[in-house]
Amino acid sequence: MICANCRREIAEYSNFCYFCGTKQSHAPEGVPAAKRLMRSSTDCKIAGVCGGFAEYLDVDSTLIRLIWVLLVIFPVPLVPAVLGYFVAWLVMPRAPLPGPVVAAPAPQAAPPPTAHAV
Repeated sequence: MICANCRREIAEYSNFCYFCGTKQSHAPEGVPAAKRLMRSSTDCKIAGVCGGFAEYLDVDSTLIRLIWVLLVIFPVPLVPAVLGYFVAWLVMPRAPLPGPVVAAPAPQAAPPPTAHAV
């Protein structure tokens, strides 16, 4: 891989150039991007905590919400379940909103044929 700043050869898995210290702008191939636990900004009912856990664990958010409701309903973990939700609400950062989708311009129709005088 070539550093975009100093143009020197660096290892493919490097996040920073070890010659000039510049952060590499693209994710190296073959290395999975690090997942981060954040509250969902799109899949939220109250604060996005269950949606964030679902995105992090790659499961359906309905399943996470169902598990949380079951934990709240049972008498023993009532306080820890509700307290844990509010602590997660305060501690977990909010995920950024997805960027705007740029739609391709609609193809223009051909102008109608004009009658030519013969």
